[in-house]
Amino acid sequence: MTESVSSIDQIFTLSGLRTDHWRDLLAIARKWHAGKAEAVQVRQAYDALQAVETLHAYPGPQLLNALTAALDANNKESFVDLAGRISFSILARYYKEDAREWAVTPEQGRELAGSFTGSDPTAPHRPYFEVLVVAPPDSPRVAQNVQLIRSQRRKEDEFVYEPVVVTNFQDACCAIATNSNICAVAIFEGFNYASQFPMPQLNVMLQQLNITANDDDEHLALELAQTMADHRPELDIYLMSDRNPQEIASDSRSAHVRRILYAVEEPIELHLSILEGIRHRYETPFFDNLKRYAQRPVSTFHALPIARGKSVFKSDWIKDMGEFYGRNLFLAESSATTGGLDSLLEPTGNIKRAQEKAARAFGADHCFFVTNGTSTSNKIVLMSVAQPGDIFIVDRNCHKSHHYGAVLGGLQPYYVEAYPMKEYSMYGAVPLRVIKQGLLKLKAEGKLDRVRLLDLTNCTFDGHVYNTLRVMQECLAIKPDLVFLWDEAWFGFAHWSPFLRPRTAMGAAATLEKYLRSPEAQQAYDAQQQLLGENPDDEALLNTHLVPDPSKVRLRVYQTNSTHKSMSAIRQGSMVLVKDVDFHRIEPQLHEAIFTHSTTSPNQQLIASLDVARRQMELEGYGLVSNAIQIALDIRNQINTHPLISRYFRVLGADEMIPEQYRNSGFKDFLAPGTNWSNAALAIRDDEFFLDPTRITLVCGTAGFDGTQFKNLLANQYDIQLNKTSRNSILLQSNINNTRSDVAQLIHVLLEISSQIDERLRNDGEGASQVFEQRVKSLMTDVPDLPNFSAFDAKFRNDVNGQVAVEGDIRTAFYKSWDESNTEYVGLNSPECDQRLKDGPPMVSAKLVIPYPPGFPILVPGQIINHEVISFMRKLDVKEVHGYDSSRGLQVLKS
Repeated sequence: MTESVSSIDQIFTLSGLRTDHWRDLLAIARKWHAGKAEAVQVRQAYDALQAVETLHAYPGPQLLNALTAALDANNKESFVDLAGRISFSILARYYKEDAREWAVTPEQGRELAGSFTGSDPTAPHRPYFEVLVVAPPDSPRVAQNVQLIRSQRRKEDEFVYEPVVVTNFQDACCAIATNSNICAVAIFEGFNYASQFPMPQLNVMLQQLNITANDDDEHLALELAQTMADHRPELDIYLMSDRNPQEIASDSRSAHVRRILYAVEEPIELHLSILEGIRHRYETPFFDNLKRYAQRPVSTFHALPIARGKSVFKSDWIKDMGEFYGRNLFLAESSATTGGLDSLLEPTGNIKRAQEKAARAFGADHCFFVTNGTSTSNKIVLMSVAQPGDIFIVDRNCHKSHHYGAVLGGLQPYYVEAYPMKEYSMYGAVPLRVIKQGLLKLKAEGKLDRVRLLDLTNCTFDGHVYNTLRVMQECLAIKPDLVFLWDEAWFGFAHWSPFLRPRTAMGAAATLEKYLRSPEAQQAYDAQQQLLGENPDDEALLNTHLVPDPSKVRLRVYQTNSTHKSMSAIRQGSMVLVKDVDFHRIEPQLHEAIFTHSTTSPNQQLIASLDVARRQMELEGYGLVSNAIQIALDIRNQINTHPLISRYFRVLGADEMIPEQYRNSGFKDFLAPGTNWSNAALAIRDDEFFLDPTRITLVCGTAGFDGTQFKNLLANQYDIQLNKTSRNSILLQSNINNTRSDVAQLIHVLLEISSQIDERLRNDGEGASQVFEQRVKSLMTDVPDLPNFSAFDAKFRNDVNGQVAVEGDIRTAFYKSWDESNTEYVGLNSPECDQRLKDGPPMVSAKLVIPYPPGFPILVPGQIINHEVISFMRKLDVKEVHGYDSSRGLQVLKS
């Protein structure tokens, strides 16, 4: 993103760039000390930092004043020493552990040692956070209260915090956006609206939220509370007021306030309230109990010899396993559900509480932990909300668990097609118009009552994010009781980004739920009906941004996420999130589905990791996700702007991944000149599709590598791992685990490979260049057409009035193939295959056939195999094709 370094409202990337800015200051200060730079240059760099640093507790006024004094006195050595200490402390986060980092002099540091942080190496670790105090300017009472709050802190406290004081609405918004250490907010009434610093981007975004300056608003504090809750819903907000608390509580915006306190009350109440709020999020019911269980002297007489670890640590032959994993892993193992451990299948204790905490954290009504991965989560939801014979509209390119869920549940998939990206051998997402066409076609065929749900992947493997709110709005206008299953296996982290959250299933459902309860919803529907008339034709419905009848809508939304894919959960950790007004009707079915698909021996450590992942995201997820986004932007920028790397590699922008007709805002890419976060916010709100910035499609075909080849090169020679490839690209994904060191290694490797290619082409002559160009052409230009879904064979579909039905009975076709007498094999390149394509009988697939890459099913059981599919398969040059045996050919059902 192109932003001014000195802008205070460069707020959504500053958490990652802050350390860079301090290093830049230190670099110019060292040049000044060496006589190679002027003091004015140092002051410019320092002034650029100061506005943002007022939004952080560290280094704080004392250290900044000392730094200013050294600069004013032209004391180069003192300035460089102090700037270096501050810079390194921010980078290494020492200030969170050692009170001496806050001191200006060593003498002062000795006085502070052991005061409130972990200066004592023998003391237990206490997590550090910051409290934002929003208060009127020049208020002696507030200053006194801040000092009193500090004085309440004790060594017995579980957590350590420092206050950050701002005096206006805009600075408060910037603070919670910039400073990920802030975990709680104390608002004193009487503060101003406008900042003393210019912040054009924040003004634009506040206008988009319909928040404008109104100094006369006596409820500006509640407006700020609501704005903060919308941006970072995990924050605990406390309101300090001298007014009648009943008057405040009657305002709907007070729902975002955790506690209302009289400003004249003892500061100890605010202090204890802050700690209690953090403790509530920090508590991990299952993990806490598991740790206690591991410390008990338990004798086990159940079927799990590895529990307690005696069979491992007393062994002569497998002791190394215990040494590798550590004793706690075995002490915490048990197949018992008593002793405080609870049962995942029927939780009544700490697992139930852990799931309730996760539901609250993700904005859901209910949450269910799943230890068999999101493949199981998807099948659980499908089995819960639909019955055999029901139709569900589903992206043909979805994960195979959805197809197998249809097989197991006897559901009939109505496949809808995503827009193709032929040049990169991948698909995008399914246009809303295509989904509406499917619903209207089923309605015309008299099948709308059998349509149970819409099942889409959000975001797609390659990063295409739906406008979930609009999709649900328009579909509910056609079928008000439609259930939505959003497979957000790759997108669970997005809840912790204020930009991406509205596009998550739970984020959009919350917005839609609020809208449907408003008078505006009924007014909009009445106006639409007047415009469309009583019997609008399909074309009118397709061309209209439909709004549903709020009196008829049953909002039923399910989200599955692979917690292990984007948060700190162990592999296969998944969650099912629910916001369903009719959940009480299907809850028994959901429990049966859990019994059906879940193991009766779930892994205790996996359950604990789901509990802990929730804790981490509630307390530091905002900063972690912001950093992941910034790392992704850094990767994009460094690859596409490097003079040598960009000659052979490039990262695809949103304008190359999403056709222009789906980007109504005009947004082109994160790296486009003049682009900033206010542009991105508009695109996220309005565009049909948006590109997840953390998913990075790197084109390698222009370097002469196919995706699989390049993936293996990176893994085998450079220890860089990834998992998704296409014919001419690889997919990189930044996440909360990545650091700047990872970025540096990736760029270093790409530069090395680019240099090798460049040198080889330069040294090997024209012949080598021609071979290279032909290779690039074959990868980038001679690409096969992507096959669409053909149709189910007539035996597996129910046509109406001569119209070929799209949905089909995939279950019958699947199980028909289990009897060998019902199937035969046809060679892919055989004359028989060509003959049958031309003259029949039609070939009908017996299997789900999925080539890797690109990883989408080109055939499902019961599907007619047409020329388009055969042509694509013949051009494939991949080794891994699930459901296809090259030695025997395509397995087809006999006619």
